[in-house]
Amino acid sequence: MRRLLISLLLLAACKKHTVEAPAPAPAPTAGASAARPALDAFLAAVRNQDLQAMSMVWGDKNGAVRDGKVMSREDMEQRELVLMRCFKHDSFRVLGEAPAPDRERVLQVELTRGTKKHVTDFYAVKGPERWYIRSANMEPVKNLCSAK
Repeated sequence: MRRLLISLLLLAACKKHTVEAPAPAPAPTAGASAARPALDAFLAAVRNQDLQAMSMVWGDKNGAVRDGKVMSREDMEQRELVLMRCFKHDSFRVLGEAPAPDRERVLQVELTRGTKKHVTDFYAVKGPERWYIRSANMEPVKNLCSAK
């Protein structure tokens, strides 16, 4: 009986315990699932002045601008700062969405800053797997680009 007890104690002491570490958080995915979520993410990045978030949804049919070789990181960030200044807003409202040439989508958006409202168009494009904001019409917000 004593040998059985010692054997059980030794077995219990030798038992392996595994501890599972939590899986690392997945890396943020560039782009969005559709044109509207891409616009929402782009304008949220503008409002939050988040260059990193903006670089994830600003792109073209090849994907996010940040992942391409079209411009340097410094040039990209300078352009993002201009976009942030021009499209800075307190709130926005999507007035409409329609097909555009080359299978793009055009989203008509009303941007409100203070008591002023400006309506402009944003163009969304489908990349390899996700949607990106390719460009926007700067003309209607031109006066905001130099305003503080």
